[in-house]
Amino acid sequence: MLVAERGAGACLYAEDGREFLDFTTGIGVTNTGHCHPKVVAAVQEQASRLLHGQANIVIHKPMLELIAALSEILPPALDGFFFSNSGAEAVEGAMKLARLATGRPNMVVFQGSFHGRTVGTMSLTTSKTIYRGGYQPLMAGVFVAPYPYALRYGWDEEETSRWCLNELEHLLVSQTAPEETAAFLIEPVLGEGGYVPPPKSFMQGLRALADKHGILLIADEIQSGFGRTGRWFGFEHFEIVPDILIVAKGLASGLPLSGVIASQKLMAKWTPGSHGGTYGGNAVSMAAAVATVAAIREEQMLENATGRGQQLMAGLRAIQSSHISIADVRGLGLMVGVEFQDADGKPDKAAAKAAVKSCYERGLLLLTCGSYDNIIRFIPPLIVSEEQIQHSLTIFEQALNDTH
Repeated sequence: MLVAERGAGACLYAEDGREFLDFTTGIGVTNTGHCHPKVVAAVQEQASRLLHGQANIVIHKPMLELIAALSEILPPALDGFFFSNSGAEAVEGAMKLARLATGRPNMVVFQGSFHGRTVGTMSLTTSKTIYRGGYQPLMAGVFVAPYPYALRYGWDEEETSRWCLNELEHLLVSQTAPEETAAFLIEPVLGEGGYVPPPKSFMQGLRALADKHGILLIADEIQSGFGRTGRWFGFEHFEIVPDILIVAKGLASGLPLSGVIASQKLMAKWTPGSHGGTYGGNAVSMAAAVATVAAIREEQMLENATGRGQQLMAGLRAIQSSHISIADVRGLGLMVGVEFQDADGKPDKAAAKAAVKSCYERGLLLLTCGSYDNIIRFIPPLIVSEEQIQHSLTIFEQALNDTH
């Protein structure tokens, strides 16, 4: 286990002096890199002014500044904000808002989803049984639709998209009627479930189906937001706008902060006092978030994420051509997954884990994901350099050569 002494940019440094290229970023949290100078300065300054101001009692300057900063990067329709601490809290908040605003009880999630580990969010999570095992019975009113994971089904993306949309419509006539369905909750890029971007046709079809039945569309951008995919938010790739947006992770570059964002009209349906939290919208975390958004904009991190993501994908696909154990390389921006299968086309967890271990020994930190843990995810910070991407590819190929 790595005992981290400090972090800087794309690297972590162990107590024993070893340097690691960190392509985990705290599971997609430190998007601006470790200890970005602008974020650190904002935290230090705010800590000397105000540590905590409860949102029911006071409004502090960092909150107003963050709302202004987010309003510049969000669609105009998303102009109402509620801040909390963790991603799971934000998912719970979004679900409560959807149920109360629509007067409907049920939620539809998608196979492979990860939305948290509280009792409520665990009930919405379907990526692995480990997150749910031993805690049944879970919250009622949750229905699971297929996610357009083309490799898993063995079809091309458009055929997969059509089938999944048809199955979702079937679910609405066989399990949860539209008039009792509050929301569709989806990750615009499947995260823990395998780093799978959906076809554009699926996301647009989902938006149309939600509109047809008066069902709210909730985008869980906890992992795919704040530049991770080369856009501010993953949903932008599909030319849709969700009714409710959930954010966390990369929002504050490592400090705990999350948010539920929707239209003020929708937020007005939320009964005052029915949702809240003591530490939500902490002043120091929000100052870090203001600096995070500014740093991403001023340093062209979105453009870098797009360019370095293209470099990473091209390099991984070149490696794939000489390693038959790699079944797929996919992703958007710097949210990239490499899926391993054995000779029989079955998920190969052992191969993925062996590669991650070998990369660790060479100074590259990676994580696995997917229901079978057979997918290696590459999550470098948005400030990663061309040289660091190339170095990671060299290490990864060496690791595969040694373990396969």
